[in-house]
Amino acid sequence: MTVALRIRQLRKQFVLHTQNGAVLDVLQGVDLDVKPGEIVALCGPSGAGKSSLLKAVYGTYRVDGGEIIIAHNGREIDLTAANPREIVDMRKRSIGYVSQFLRVIPRVSTLDIVSNGAIELGAGPEKARMDAVSLLERLRIPAALHELSPLTFSGGEQQRVNIARAMSSPKSLMLFDEPTASLDPQNRQTVLSMLRDLADQGTAVLGIFHDPADRAEIGAREVTMEQIREPEHA
Repeated sequence: MTVALRIRQLRKQFVLHTQNGAVLDVLQGVDLDVKPGEIVALCGPSGAGKSSLLKAVYGTYRVDGGEIIIAHNGREIDLTAANPREIVDMRKRSIGYVSQFLRVIPRVSTLDIVSNGAIELGAGPEKARMDAVSLLERLRIPAALHELSPLTFSGGEQQRVNIARAMSSPKSLMLFDEPTASLDPQNRQTVLSMLRDLADQGTAVLGIFHDPADRAEIGAREVTMEQIREPEHA
C-alpha cells in the first residue's frame, strides 16, 4: 500500500429528529489519499465536515457509504466494514486521534496518562515513564504537576498533556483536531515542531489547522472539503 489512508466515496448523513427529520449530508462522496510522511490539512468553513471526517476515519462515526482503507498490521483494512474488536486494535496500533479536549479517568496522574499508551504496546514501564517525562518537559508541563491529575489543569495545559499522550506512542496515521487552538506562541511552535518530527519519521498526519501560518510552518498540503467531495449535480 503506497498510502497510509485511502478514502473513497465516503458518505455520512445526520438525521435531525428534533427538526422534523431534516437530513444533513455532511460528507458527500469524499475521496482522499494521505501518504506516509505527509501532512494534510483539511480546510473550509465551519460546518463543512472537517471534524466529521476525522471522526469517521477514527471510527467514532459510522458512515452511510464508501470506504476508509487503512494500513494495519501489514494489511489493508476497510474501517467501515471492521467489527468493534478490529477497530479497537486499529486504534491501539495504527490510528491515533488528538482532539481539542482531554478526557481522562479522575485521580490518574498525568505521568501515567502519558506513559500508558507506550506500555500497552509493550514498552517497559520505566522507559515509558522516562519518555513521558521528556515529552512533558518539552511541552513545558512543570515536574510538580506530573504526579497530579490533569483535571484541574488549565485548558492549554490539558491540551499539551493530550498531545504528549499521543506522541508517547505515535501510530502510522495520526489525526489532529486543532492541536494548537489553546496554546501560547511558544508552545504552539513546540507542537508544530513535533508534528514535523512525526512526518519526518514517516507518520501520515491528517488534521485541522485553522491558522494559515501553522499550515505553512509544517509544510502541510492544504485540501478543502469542496475539493475532495463529489460535485453536486444540477
